[in-house]
Amino acid sequence: MLEQFTDRNTNGYIYYKYDPVPKTNWQKFCRIVKRSVKLELFVGLWIVFREMAKGKKNCHTTQYPLEKMPMPPRYRSVHRLLRLLESGSERCIGCGLCEKICISNCIRMDTGVDENGRKVVKDYSINFGRCIYCGLCAEVCPELAIVHTSEYEYAAEQRSYYGLKEDMLTPIDKFKEGHQEEFEGYGSVSADADKFIKKTPIAGDD
Repeated sequence: MLEQFTDRNTNGYIYYKYDPVPKTNWQKFCRIVKRSVKLELFVGLWIVFREMAKGKKNCHTTQYPLEKMPMPPRYRSVHRLLRLLESGSERCIGCGLCEKICISNCIRMDTGVDENGRKVVKDYSINFGRCIYCGLCAEVCPELAIVHTSEYEYAAEQRSYYGLKEDMLTPIDKFKEGHQEEFEGYGSVSADADKFIKKTPIAGDD
Protein backbone atom coordinates (compact mmCIF):
# COMPACT_ATOMS: atom_id res chain seq x y z
CA MET A 1 0.00 0.00 0.00
CA LEU A 2 2.76 2.46 0.89
CA GLU A 3 5.11 1.59 -1.94
CA GLN A 4 3.75 4.43 -4.06
CA PHE A 5 4.87 6.94 -1.43
CA THR A 6 8.42 5.65 -1.04
CA ASP A 7 9.66 7.20 -4.28
CA ARG A 8 10.06 10.91 -3.70
CA ASN A 9 11.15 11.59 -7.30
CA THR A 10 7.73 10.95 -8.77
CA ASN A 11 6.22 13.05 -11.53
CA GLY A 12 3.19 13.89 -9.41
CA TYR A 13 4.93 16.72 -7.57
CA ILE A 14 4.30 20.29 -8.71
CA TYR A 15 7.31 22.52 -8.24
CA TYR A 16 6.85 26.22 -7.68
CA LYS A 17 8.68 28.39 -10.14
CA TYR A 18 9.88 31.56 -8.52
CA ASP A 19 12.11 34.33 -9.73
CA PRO A 20 15.67 34.32 -8.43
CA VAL A 21 16.43 36.76 -5.64
CA PRO A 22 18.09 39.89 -7.07
CA LYS A 23 21.63 40.35 -5.88
CA THR A 24 22.75 43.53 -7.62
CA ASN A 25 21.15 46.95 -7.66
CA TRP A 26 20.43 46.64 -11.37
CA GLN A 27 18.52 43.41 -10.79
CA LYS A 28 16.53 45.03 -8.01
CA PHE A 29 15.69 47.96 -10.29
CA CYS A 30 14.57 45.58 -13.03
CA ARG A 31 12.28 43.78 -10.61
CA ILE A 32 10.70 47.07 -9.51
CA VAL A 33 10.11 48.10 -13.11
CA LYS A 34 8.67 44.69 -13.95
CA ARG A 35 6.20 44.81 -11.09
CA SER A 36 5.24 48.38 -11.93
CA VAL A 37 4.60 47.57 -15.58
CA LYS A 38 2.28 44.73 -14.54
CA LEU A 39 0.33 47.31 -12.48
CA GLU A 40 0.23 45.03 -9.44
CA LEU A 41 0.45 47.99 -7.11
CA PHE A 42 -2.33 49.89 -8.87
CA VAL A 43 -4.60 46.86 -8.90
CA GLY A 44 -4.34 46.63 -5.12
CA LEU A 45 -5.01 50.35 -4.73
CA TRP A 46 -8.04 50.07 -7.04
CA ILE A 47 -9.53 47.27 -4.93
CA VAL A 48 -9.14 49.34 -1.76
CA PHE A 49 -10.64 52.43 -3.41
CA ARG A 50 -13.55 50.39 -4.76
CA GLU A 51 -14.43 49.04 -1.32
CA MET A 52 -14.18 52.52 0.20
CA ALA A 53 -16.46 53.96 -2.47
CA LYS A 54 -19.21 51.47 -1.66
CA GLY A 55 -19.65 53.18 1.69
CA LYS A 56 -21.88 51.70 4.38
CA LYS A 57 -23.71 49.44 1.95
CA ASN A 58 -20.94 46.88 2.15
CA CYS A 59 -19.48 47.81 5.54
CA HIS A 60 -18.42 44.89 7.73
CA THR A 61 -17.19 46.97 10.64
CA THR A 62 -19.07 46.61 13.92
CA GLN A 63 -19.78 50.02 15.45
CA TYR A 64 -18.73 49.07 18.98
CA PRO A 65 -20.07 49.77 21.62
CA LEU A 66 -23.32 50.72 19.90
CA GLU A 67 -23.26 47.39 18.08
CA LYS A 68 -22.09 44.11 19.54
CA MET A 69 -21.29 40.81 17.96
CA PRO A 70 -23.83 38.05 18.66
CA MET A 71 -22.13 35.31 20.63
CA PRO A 72 -22.93 31.60 20.13
CA PRO A 73 -24.76 29.69 22.90
CA ARG A 74 -21.67 27.65 23.79
CA TYR A 75 -19.48 30.72 24.29
CA ARG A 76 -17.79 30.45 27.69
CA SER A 77 -17.65 33.81 29.40
CA VAL A 78 -18.53 35.24 32.84
CA HIS A 79 -20.39 32.80 35.06
CA ARG A 80 -23.99 33.21 36.18
CA LEU A 81 -25.98 31.51 38.92
CA LEU A 82 -29.59 30.80 37.93
CA ARG A 83 -32.84 30.34 39.81
CA LEU A 84 -35.56 27.73 39.48
CA LEU A 85 -38.23 28.62 36.95
CA GLU A 86 -41.06 27.38 39.18
CA SER A 87 -40.29 28.94 42.56
CA GLY A 88 -37.45 31.35 41.99
CA SER A 89 -35.25 29.60 44.55
CA GLU A 90 -31.57 29.07 43.95
CA ARG A 91 -30.75 26.10 41.78
CA CYS A 92 -27.45 25.49 43.53
CA ILE A 93 -27.76 22.64 46.05
CA GLY A 94 -24.26 23.03 47.45
CA CYS A 95 -22.93 19.70 46.20
CA GLY A 96 -19.46 21.18 45.67
CA LEU A 97 -18.76 19.40 42.39
CA CYS A 98 -17.80 22.63 40.66
CA GLU A 99 -15.30 23.41 43.42
CA LYS A 100 -13.77 19.93 43.24
CA ILE A 101 -13.45 19.76 39.46
CA CYS A 102 -12.03 23.26 39.01
CA ILE A 103 -8.50 22.80 37.69
CA SER A 104 -7.62 26.44 38.41
CA ASN A 105 -8.69 26.17 42.05
CA CYS A 106 -10.59 29.43 41.77
CA ILE A 107 -14.04 28.44 43.10
CA ARG A 108 -14.81 28.73 46.80
CA MET A 109 -18.05 27.53 48.39
CA ASP A 110 -19.28 27.71 51.98
CA THR A 111 -22.41 25.77 52.94
CA GLY A 112 -24.47 25.60 56.09
CA VAL A 113 -27.85 24.67 57.52
CA ASP A 114 -30.81 27.04 57.75
CA GLU A 115 -33.53 27.21 60.38
CA ASN A 116 -35.47 24.44 58.64
CA GLY A 117 -32.53 22.04 58.74
CA ARG A 118 -31.90 22.26 55.00
CA LYS A 119 -28.51 22.68 53.40
CA VAL A 120 -27.95 26.13 51.92
CA VAL A 121 -25.09 27.87 50.17
CA LYS A 122 -23.90 30.78 52.27
CA ASP A 123 -20.93 32.08 50.29
CA TYR A 124 -19.93 31.38 46.71
CA SER A 125 -17.12 33.14 44.87
CA ILE A 126 -15.05 32.70 41.73
CA ASN A 127 -11.68 34.31 41.23
CA PHE A 128 -12.02 35.53 37.65
CA GLY A 129 -8.34 36.45 37.66
CA ARG A 130 -7.39 32.78 37.86
CA CYS A 131 -10.31 31.27 35.96
CA ILE A 132 -9.40 29.90 32.51
CA TYR A 133 -13.07 29.53 31.43
CA CYS A 134 -12.73 25.84 30.64
CA GLY A 135 -16.41 25.18 31.34
CA LEU A 136 -15.89 22.11 33.54
CA CYS A 137 -17.88 23.63 36.41
CA ALA A 138 -20.89 24.20 34.17
CA GLU A 139 -20.67 20.72 32.67
CA VAL A 140 -20.48 18.91 36.00
CA CYS A 141 -23.32 20.86 37.65
CA PRO A 142 -26.28 18.45 38.08
CA GLU A 143 -28.83 21.25 38.50
CA LEU A 144 -27.65 23.57 35.70
CA ALA A 145 -27.16 26.19 38.40
CA ILE A 146 -23.88 27.69 37.18
CA VAL A 147 -23.62 28.53 33.50
CA HIS A 148 -21.53 30.66 31.19
CA THR A 149 -23.07 33.79 29.75
CA SER A 150 -22.26 35.65 26.55
CA GLU A 151 -21.09 38.74 28.48
CA TYR A 152 -17.55 39.26 27.28
CA GLU A 153 -17.03 42.72 28.78
CA TYR A 154 -15.56 41.73 32.11
CA ALA A 155 -12.40 43.80 32.35
CA ALA A 156 -11.38 44.76 35.88
CA GLU A 157 -8.97 47.26 37.36
CA GLN A 158 -7.54 44.77 39.85
CA ARG A 159 -6.19 41.26 39.26
CA SER A 160 -7.75 40.15 42.54
CA TYR A 161 -11.24 40.70 41.18
CA TYR A 162 -13.68 38.17 42.59
CA GLY A 163 -17.13 37.21 41.40
CA LEU A 164 -19.31 37.02 44.49
CA LYS A 165 -22.59 35.18 44.81
CA GLU A 166 -24.57 38.40 44.94
CA ASP A 167 -23.02 39.51 41.65
CA MET A 168 -23.57 36.24 39.79
CA LEU A 169 -27.00 35.22 41.11
CA THR A 170 -30.00 36.50 39.17
CA PRO A 171 -31.68 39.24 41.26
CA ILE A 172 -35.13 38.24 42.46
CA ASP A 173 -36.77 41.36 41.04
CA LYS A 174 -35.36 40.74 37.57
CA PHE A 175 -36.36 37.09 37.85
CA LYS A 176 -39.98 38.02 38.56
CA GLU A 177 -39.94 40.30 35.54
CA GLY A 178 -38.75 37.42 33.38
CA HIS A 179 -35.27 38.78 32.67
CA GLN A 180 -33.37 35.61 33.51
CA GLU A 181 -31.57 34.41 30.41
CA GLU A 182 -31.65 30.64 30.20
CA PHE A 183 -28.67 28.68 28.99
CA GLU A 184 -29.13 27.63 25.36
CA GLY A 185 -26.37 25.05 25.10
CA TYR A 186 -26.28 21.35 25.81
CA GLY A 187 -28.50 20.29 28.72
CA SER A 188 -30.59 23.47 28.70
CA VAL A 189 -34.31 23.63 29.37
CA SER A 190 -36.15 23.15 26.09
CA ALA A 191 -39.18 25.18 25.06
CA ASP A 192 -41.48 22.12 25.24
CA ALA A 193 -40.12 20.82 28.55
CA ASP A 194 -43.58 20.93 30.18
CA LYS A 195 -44.81 18.15 27.89
CA PHE A 196 -42.27 15.72 29.30
CA ILE A 197 -42.76 16.51 33.01
CA LYS A 198 -44.68 13.78 34.84
CA LYS A 199 -46.08 13.88 38.34
CA THR A 200 -44.50 11.68 40.96
CA PRO A 201 -46.67 9.16 42.87
CA ILE A 202 -46.57 11.36 45.98
CA ALA A 203 -47.64 14.50 44.10
CA GLY A 204 -50.99 16.01 45.03
CA ASP A 205 -53.96 16.34 42.73
CA ASP A 206 -53.57 20.11 42.61
